[in-house]
Amino acid sequence: MPFPDLIQPELGAYRSAVVTPDDFSDFWERTIAEARAAGGAASMVPAATTLKTVEVFDVTFPGFGGHPIKGWLVLPKTREGRLPLVVQYLGYGGGRGFPHENLHWASCGYAYFRMDTRGQGSGWSMGATADPVGTTPSGPGMLTKGILDRDDYYYRRVFTDGVRAIDMLVELEFVDAERIAVCGGSQGGGISLAVAGIDRRVKAVMPDVPFLCDFRRAVQKAVRDPYGEIVRFLAQHRDKKTQVFDTLRYFDGVCFARQSRAKALFSVALMDDVCPPSTVYGAFNAYGGEKTMVEYEFNNHEGGGPFQDREQMAWLGKLWG
Repeated sequence: MPFPDLIQPELGAYRSAVVTPDDFSDFWERTIAEARAAGGAASMVPAATTLKTVEVFDVTFPGFGGHPIKGWLVLPKTREGRLPLVVQYLGYGGGRGFPHENLHWASCGYAYFRMDTRGQGSGWSMGATADPVGTTPSGPGMLTKGILDRDDYYYRRVFTDGVRAIDMLVELEFVDAERIAVCGGSQGGGISLAVAGIDRRVKAVMPDVPFLCDFRRAVQKAVRDPYGEIVRFLAQHRDKKTQVFDTLRYFDGVCFARQSRAKALFSVALMDDVCPPSTVYGAFNAYGGEKTMVEYEFNNHEGGGPFQDREQMAWLGKLWG
């Protein structure tokens, strides 16, 4: 297939035109404060597995609005003192799945948390978390749920859930609150960028082929969904373009990247027709902290896969020993 977007050197020089709203930080500070004030119950129950070298806990914590959000916490069975924490957010349509599916972080000696994504989990992996909030008229999928109002937008809830997961995890006696990393691929990469931009407790972020970046360009360049959900919405709501993109600025990975100071390891696939490479570079070039990019020239949206897992383990190992 041909390269669907810019190639080097034009790609590396790309700068996003997204303008960060003046009240961006205030909006997110208010959002997180409201979620914390809403309270809600947390629980951590040992999960029944046949795994011998790790411990697994079925976790429920209060997210946006105090809504119950699920996740798996996986710990090395043999451990001493406080462990660095890796929180993983999931790709579009997926859920937390089974705890035995992702063991490499616990095997490296980290506390590993895999957060469910509310209202998703039937596309490619099972989820267990509902989204109890209704929205204004929207198209199928998640990208247009509440898109006409920043306070009602779906990703306001999801990004808040991501921060509230850290609120819960740092209270655990075996977690080192000074060594927190977040990661994820595609949607999970976008969530990780958002959480790192909101929460200064995050010291390392590893977004792979991140989704939810440079929305205006993404809807013009992406060949495949999910960005097409926005295109189809605007094809019907022809008079709502300005309103839609004004909402999306509060959820754009480019804006979160400008705020973040965590050390960052990005990846991009140059043949990606789901998350166009220029949108990934839009976030990368805007990023406010120390950063590294890994390119996969001949890959589509699958990106680096296990190669990038290896890059992440080596990079975080050097960072934290």
